[in-house]
Amino acid sequence: MNWDSGFIAALGIEFTETSATRIVATMPITAAILQPHGFVHGGATIALLESVASAGAEQSVDLALERPFGIDVHVRHRKSGVSGTLTGVAELDRVERSKQYWNVAAFDDAGDVVSDGVIVTKIVSLARLAEKEREREAAKDAR
Repeated sequence: MNWDSGFIAALGIEFTETSATRIVATMPITAAILQPHGFVHGGATIALLESVASAGAEQSVDLALERPFGIDVHVRHRKSGVSGTLTGVAELDRVERSKQYWNVAAFDDAGDVVSDGVIVTKIVSLARLAEKEREREAAKDAR
């Protein structure tokens, strides 16, 4: 898994446990992820949680043939973070066809739940992605 660049790196997310059914990562609470009132921005927490779910989905695919995508996010914010580290955990709940349902939670340094919910990922073949791209190009040419 090559998750050490781009958005993941910008947030400081580091993966500490990876398997096909459980992923754990940490994200430092820095000024860059705080909202104007000094609390962790909910979007940063959701980014951590979607990252662990997506990394889990990636563990079960053949990247030469398919890609995982986050398609549905339901997250509840329960507590505000202000300093320290957030730990994001994703555990695979079930698989239904090409969809995977991940139970996710972010914990603060005290072990309290900051946010939790369910993220759904979908596995899409590269052939289907290429087909969709051809359809988009044809539609654009038709205009």
